[in-house]
Amino acid sequence: MSDERLTDLEIRIAYQEDTLRSLDTTVARQQADIERLERMNRELYQRLREVSELMEAGSKAPAHEKPPHY
Repeated sequence: MSDERLTDLEIRIAYQEDTLRSLDTTVARQQADIERLERMNRELYQRLREVSELMEAGSKAPAHEKPPHY
């Protein structure tokens, strides 16, 4: 194998290693983002259920009664 060919291969490997590190960083950041978004989704879903339950409970109150703060 010629020295020029060996040098070219070493350069290509160096670029591939750099690309691999960059991709690894990107995937790790995306995984953290996915976990954060999943947590937010669960919290919002829970809040929606709570509001829905409150609305259902409020609709069962008689329409002619005044709210307790009156």
